[in-house]
Amino acid sequence: MAIERTWTAFAVATVSALVAALVVTALVALIVRAAGRRRRWPNALVRRARIPFRIFLLVVLLWIGVDLTIPVGDYQPVVDQLFLIATIALGAWLVCMLAMFLEDVALARYTIDRPDNRIARRLRTQVLILRRLGMAVVIVLAIGAILLTFPGAQAVGTSVLASAGLVSIIAGLAAQSTLSNVFAGMQIAFSDAVRVDDVVIVEEEWGRIEEITLTYVVVHLWDDRRLVLPSTYFTSQPFQNWTRRTSELLGAVEFDLDWRVTPHEMREELDRILARTDLWDKRVSVLQVTDAVGGYVRIRILVTAVDAPTLFDLRCFVREEMIVWLHRESPQSLPKSRVRMVDEEPDISRRPAPGAKRGQEASGLFHGDVGAEGRASLFTGPIQTAHVDPDER
Repeated sequence: MAIERTWTAFAVATVSALVAALVVTALVALIVRAAGRRRRWPNALVRRARIPFRIFLLVVLLWIGVDLTIPVGDYQPVVDQLFLIATIALGAWLVCMLAMFLEDVALARYTIDRPDNRIARRLRTQVLILRRLGMAVVIVLAIGAILLTFPGAQAVGTSVLASAGLVSIIAGLAAQSTLSNVFAGMQIAFSDAVRVDDVVIVEEEWGRIEEITLTYVVVHLWDDRRLVLPSTYFTSQPFQNWTRRTSELLGAVEFDLDWRVTPHEMREELDRILARTDLWDKRVSVLQVTDAVGGYVRIRILVTAVDAPTLFDLRCFVREEMIVWLHRESPQSLPKSRVRMVDEEPDISRRPAPGAKRGQEASGLFHGDVGAEGRASLFTGPIQTAHVDPDER
């Protein structure tokens, strides 16, 4: 039975497609939720894919209805091309939402809200990079497919599709330095050198890795600034990663005190300070004298904590409590600068007599008086001189 190609039939087909899309979407949502009633992933799937799936289904049904009922005319190829482009774009959108759903499921299994979360942070970083890479490939394929719908742009579309291949990606990375960040981002994800939520020191700044993309890395600094670095920075520049193996850290608190300080009393006070705080993880507690020059004694305290923020708070707490104790219980230990002031004239009456000094000096010399000349003659003896008679000249 042939379907009439009239505008009335077109309107009926449009309304029918809209109703069918709503009904099918509702049925699919009910089936998904019923299948995973005791699990969390069905709600996440519905939340991510409901809107793109509904629009995609509506466009496909409209395309079928329009193709069957729209009156014949010169505009029909244009309408078909528009529906094809919309279908490709919406299909890419739906695939991207499914990728985000898979990301949500993976991240829900590996949370980072616990102290020892190194494995979770590594998997989280890899999942984020893979999701972004997959979405980039889908978008490139969609753009290439859309360009192929235009007869004059088929060559361009073919080249775009070819660029999504692995060989073309490697060639592009070798030929264009601007794409080197993409390869660096993938290297970061799978080399495990840096992960999301890692504590790092970059450009002499302390912060946490907030986001890792294919081309750049965002570092959340301690004062709420964001430092954006290219991915190649972490593959070509040295940086400090404080949570590479574990989040537990050791920190130091130093004091320059007076020589009258009593280290054993400070050590006892340190034990009392750490006993009344939960910031210390009870692994290391050391107080040592590391230097004693320049008029000061350097005291170094080593303590440990479960992570970098807790360690910073613990160091501040120990420093504050120890300063209060020094002022209250050991003021003699506070650093001092000693200066000796001399205001009186020198007492010349205590100096030795000049004559006696000269006599003492002369007693050891070989000139200056008769005794000295006699001592000299004992060493040199009389000097013989030749006598010449004038008559013999």
